[in-house]
Amino acid sequence: MKQTNFKVYSYRWIVLFVFMAVVILNQLLWITFAPITSSAVNYYQVSDLSIGLLSMSFMIVYILVSIPASWVIDTYGIRIAVGIGVALTGIFGLMRGLVASNYTLVLLAQIGIAIGQPFILNAITKVAARWFPFKERATAAGLGSLAIYLGIMAGLVLTPYLLLHLGMDGMLLAYGIAAMITAAVFFVLAREHPPTPPCSPDQEVRSLVFDGLGQSLRKKDFILLMLIVFVGLGVFNAIMTWIEEILRPRGFSIVQVGVVGSLMIIGGIIGAVVIPLLSDRYRKRVPFLVLALCGTILGLIGLTIALSYVLLLASSFILGFFLLSAGPIAFQYGAEITYPAPEGTTTGLLLMAGQVSGIIFIFAMDIFRSPSTGSMTPSLLAFIFLLFLSLLICTKLKESKLIRQGS
Repeated sequence: MKQTNFKVYSYRWIVLFVFMAVVILNQLLWITFAPITSSAVNYYQVSDLSIGLLSMSFMIVYILVSIPASWVIDTYGIRIAVGIGVALTGIFGLMRGLVASNYTLVLLAQIGIAIGQPFILNAITKVAARWFPFKERATAAGLGSLAIYLGIMAGLVLTPYLLLHLGMDGMLLAYGIAAMITAAVFFVLAREHPPTPPCSPDQEVRSLVFDGLGQSLRKKDFILLMLIVFVGLGVFNAIMTWIEEILRPRGFSIVQVGVVGSLMIIGGIIGAVVIPLLSDRYRKRVPFLVLALCGTILGLIGLTIALSYVLLLASSFILGFFLLSAGPIAFQYGAEITYPAPEGTTTGLLLMAGQVSGIIFIFAMDIFRSPSTGSMTPSLLAFIFLLFLSLLICTKLKESKLIRQGS
């Protein structure tokens, strides 16, 4: 496919799908303990918060590693930077399976996997920019984000099943072996860039990472976008971490919890494909961010008040569809409004905002849960209020020059 002086290669899809496989495994290893919190508490003889720390460690580490990881991505490229993340995911994923009976060593392995996470996730828009033409970048970023949701869904669905049939040790070892296999596939198939650029030369030039950091933080719209992501991604991280604890006080079983969490991710998968495609087609970002926040508020209201299982399922699907579809559009919008700041830098800043809020929200939900029933409804009501404020902020955003000029 030729367009004036540049070319788009079909191998871009192989690179993207290999990258997606890496993201899936990394996120599966992150969410492993969320759907089996009570079982893990009994197995390791520790508190609920200690099991929550196995997931929360990813957010803590992300804050420390995100900017250095973005620098490596933008300085050395996809193969080296993502390769670091892949190697850490494979090595420590396997280690976690080999020391599965020891909580302290499992936590150390989780931290090792967590160090690899920003080297992978921060490269989503970099892969899109390196291999895809401008008109396909939101779609490519959407598929990259889709892999995050696929990994989470796989963890929610597979972990209870494997725990039942293989036990804790066998389940964690199976995940470790899968991580090593995925790492090997990445190093065999991944390529740094196509033989010729997929876009015009002026769209390839990016500033240095720390210059880009300053440029991004001086953009009013990017600061507002960070506030929106701070709330939205923080809410998602907190709900995913405490999904069993949110629903158990209302009498829902662990099987029902798994279905609710999975349906939320299925909704997100559909949304992450459909909404970015529409955004690319109509060459608009802001209206779709507004739509996503409206739908997210509606879904979270349902999740908060639902006593009926049917209403709970419908609400979780709506919440996932709109909340998770906002991610790829936000990443692409952030890359566009901060151009020529490096994609890894802008994505890293947005993800870091969500990790900070995730830690705050997770601790807050544990602190403010009802001492008598364990209900986390007050925290969910606070999230609804914060999302409404985010919606008001979103209406102040303006489309990027790249979109307005039809680049």
